[in-house]
This record gives sequence, C-alpha cells and structure tokens, in this order.
Amino acid sequence: MNWLSRLVGGSAAAEKLSPELKGILEKWKDAPEPDLGRPHFETRYIVLNTEASGLNLDTDRLLAIAALGVRGGLLSPADAVCCALEPDPAGGLGTLLEFIGKAPVVVFNTGFNKALIERAFEEHLGFTPEWQWLDLQWILPVLFSEKISGQVRLNNWIEAFGLETFQRHHALGDGLMIAQMLIAALGRGSALGAVTARSLIEMERSRRAARR
Repeated sequence: MNWLSRLVGGSAAAEKLSPELKGILEKWKDAPEPDLGRPHFETRYIVLNTEASGLNLDTDRLLAIAALGVRGGLLSPADAVCCALEPDPAGGLGTLLEFIGKAPVVVFNTGFNKALIERAFEEHLGFTPEWQWLDLQWILPVLFSEKISGQVRLNNWIEAFGLETFQRHHALGDGLMIAQMLIAALGRGSALGAVTARSLIEMERSRRAARR
C-alpha cells in the first residue's frame, strides 16, 4: 500500500480522485519541507484568503480560495491564483495544492480561514495538507504596536495601513491587501531582527501565550 492509500484510507473522496489529482498529491508528498531558517528575501510565502457565504463555520460554505506568492518581499501578478470551489472543488483544490507546494502559508485569522480550507481538503480530496501556518492577526500587533496593539478585525488593519483594493470581501481582492500587510511585516521584522519564517512563528506563539 502506497503513502496515498494510507493517508486517505478508503474515504469516498479519495476513491473518486482522478489519476491527475493523485499525481498532484504524490508530487506534493515528495516535495522537500521548507527551510524555515532561511531569510525572508530567500523565502516564498503564500498568502491565502477565503471567500465564504458567511462567517458561520457551522452553516456557511466555502466559495473560493485566493493564493498570492510573496517572494523576496515582492508581489507578482504571475504568482497568484484564485480557485473557485464550484463546479469542480477537487480540481480547484488540486490546483491550489500544486501552486502552494510546501511553502509557509500566511493568513489573517487562522481560526476561520484554516478551518474552512482544511475542511474542504478533507471533504473533496480526502486528506489535509500539513502546511506551516502564520497568522497576521497575531503577528501585526507585535510588529506595529504603534498602530494597533490588540487583536482586531481585518478592517481595522486595512484602515491602519490605508490600503485599497479592486473589490472588498472578494478572495483575491482582500488577499491582495493581506499580502501587502505581509510585505510590511517582513520589512519591519527584518529591521527588528526577526529575519526568518521561524522567527515569525515564535513571535506568534509568544503573543498567543501572553494573551492566555
């Protein structure tokens, strides 16, 4: 029995995967783990943002996921995808998995976004990718306490940074602003000595521990 069979077991979703999707999962499994000790300018971060029918994890459904690459502290239009969950959720998630690989994943509010994304992967592909997640909702107040020092909503940070986008409450539109926040965080982090993904992970852990 290969790793894919062991990983997804006999779930209905796994049994329906096309050969192409199984190949994507195999390739993802074989990809090397990210080096979280590399400096920011040598790391490709992936900003994920979801678009859902509402904010209730129990009743609302995931509509789309946007992914934007930030490499060397820069955004590139060529390094972004927006995957709709209809009419082919498995195909859309396969595209997303292939795009992300095993790069560190950055979101604003893991409690909502991570839960939606992992539930979709489990439902439609039969497994959950184990990415390294970073949550700007916890990291930004540490790096930019002069702007906001507490845990607040995305709208507050958009106003604090004076950001604009082509469409609010759109997976890619809001994702673009979150990616700009990440770029600001990487710059401020580097100036303060937090020069790697691992240092940001520790920063988030420390902040969460202090707030308990």
